[in-house]
Amino acid sequence: MKMTLRWFPYGDDSVTLEQIRQIPGVSGVASCLPKIPVGDEWTKDAVAALKSIVASSGLEMEVIESVNIHEDIKKGLPTRDRYIDNYIKTIRNLGERGVRCLCYNFMPVMDWARSDLAKPLLDGSTVMSYEHDAVVKMNPESIAKSMTGKSRGYSLPGWEPERLSVMAADIEFYKRFSQERYWANIKYFLDAVIPAAESADVRMAIHPDDPPWPLFDLPKVVTDAASIRKFLALNDSPYNGLTFCTGSLGVNEANDLPAMIREFGGRIHFAHIRNVKKLGKKDFDECAHLSREGSLDMFEIVKALYESAFDTDFPGYVRPDHGRMIWGEQARPGYGLYDRALGVTYIEGLWEAFEKMKS
Repeated sequence: MKMTLRWFPYGDDSVTLEQIRQIPGVSGVASCLPKIPVGDEWTKDAVAALKSIVASSGLEMEVIESVNIHEDIKKGLPTRDRYIDNYIKTIRNLGERGVRCLCYNFMPVMDWARSDLAKPLLDGSTVMSYEHDAVVKMNPESIAKSMTGKSRGYSLPGWEPERLSVMAADIEFYKRFSQERYWANIKYFLDAVIPAAESADVRMAIHPDDPPWPLFDLPKVVTDAASIRKFLALNDSPYNGLTFCTGSLGVNEANDLPAMIREFGGRIHFAHIRNVKKLGKKDFDECAHLSREGSLDMFEIVKALYESAFDTDFPGYVRPDHGRMIWGEQARPGYGLYDRALGVTYIEGLWEAFEKMKS
């Protein structure tokens, strides 16, 4: 297992690389270049500059998140080949700079949704929260306003300004779109980019839908074991794999996360580990990482990762996912320093216990 922390560059993060370096067990960051417009190539110079910044703090940059896929690719428009070509160039440029894993998603229109980015809890902390009825009553404009209004001025991946202006029209577009057609567009993308990923030695790791149920009648991709099997079967290359996000998949009550990890372990290239507290069938709060703080058995989840083929022939990259805002910290929602650092030590403690129990 290689522990990482997500970090946003160029002043878009309250957490510094120097602080991340001081968290025991963290070897690197999962970073991004959010200022590059979706669909454009991440140039060699841009990737090299980012890696230089990370390396100067003594950290690795082997994981990249959020090379977002242009909506024309998802829609299957004639322009998609130009954007796929840029994506292939990006993969090659990342591989040349030592990136081994690329986390992305194929969710249409909006990458993720919450009804509140700073819900107060009884202990005085705040968390990101989802109330389904509240979300479905909103329109795209009000959701965007709700999300960005509590972002504390930081960018929100998947809610870039250029996407907001066309969000309503895109939702209408997908109402005329069959699920089968959407899956065909995913296969078209995979068959184009996976050979480039193989030659560049960059594992592609798709992130599950967040939340993992229908919203505004948009197509869904990765929500449960059946959809994961279908996705992996589209292209059987080991470079076509998963980001296993316990929070995203864990709010679907039908999902047995340890069983899913054991089934797909060899195709899980990256794990986002976080707990959630289920408040109803489609309502939840994010919460502290410990099992007793939420609805997920983190002991069994980490044990399954340890016992599966998760890190057998490829570094099993891990990061603690969204944390609470605690101790008066003012940071990007979900991505403060303190609670994620607590999450790191909790996950590392579980992993060390499994290692010593085995010996």
